[in-house]
Amino acid sequence: QVQLVESGGGLVQAGGSLRLSCAASGSIFYMYTMGWYRQVLGKQRELVAAITRDGSTNYVDTVEGRFTISRDNAENTVYLQMNSLKPADTAVYYCNAVVRRTAFDQFREVWGQGTLVTVSS
Repeated sequence: QVQLVESGGGLVQAGGSLRLSCAASGSIFYMYTMGWYRQVLGKQRELVAAITRDGSTNYVDTVEGRFTISRDNAENTVYLQMNSLKPADTAVYYCNAVVRRTAFDQFREVWGQGTLVTVSS
């Protein structure tokens, strides 16, 4: 079993910053892409940012230049530094990872429980 635990969400004023962290634990043979998604009530979950094991990144257009995703492969942890936050960034943020638990396991997609980010105007 692989678990992802997020932390770092909260309430911040527009223009402020937050840093989200997501730590993976459990039986992990290999961690592939890690990413952050967000979801607003009544809307589809959207990809915010993703990072491959070798550090290649991609971002949704609305956060490009404001958010930075990074990871620590040794610690199986991914981070999302969010700057210049806007009220439109308010959402529940979910950590996501593609993992293999053993050398013989299939690729598995794992989700965290979510952390709420609220940006006030």
